[in-house]
Amino acid sequence: MTRFAFPAAEAAATPNEPGRLSARIFAHGTFEARWYAPEGSDPQTPHTRDEAYVVVSGRGTFFCAGTRTPFGPGDMLWAPAGAEHRFEDFTPDFATWVIFYGPEGGEG
Repeated sequence: MTRFAFPAAEAAATPNEPGRLSARIFAHGTFEARWYAPEGSDPQTPHTRDEAYVVVSGRGTFFCAGTRTPFGPGDMLWAPAGAEHRFEDFTPDFATWVIFYGPEGGEG
């Protein structure tokens, strides 16, 4: 059966994959939705695909390509493929959807 809804509570209860910082929730073609809720610090490194974040809970600062932007619930953030990015000074309740899409190297 095809699923069309992915509740945040269900995503939050999904364990991270071995060796990954996030849990894979759904994939279709080049679209991949993951759940990310770092604890303490964000050790991300640049990714090979474009990605968007939709913040579910918490607040903090998003660093991307040399720019820092405050964020909160409901905000959407974007990181192009290859860009240095991370979440900084975030609250303990921080959680976000991560959406990878497009080809390796980005759509740019």
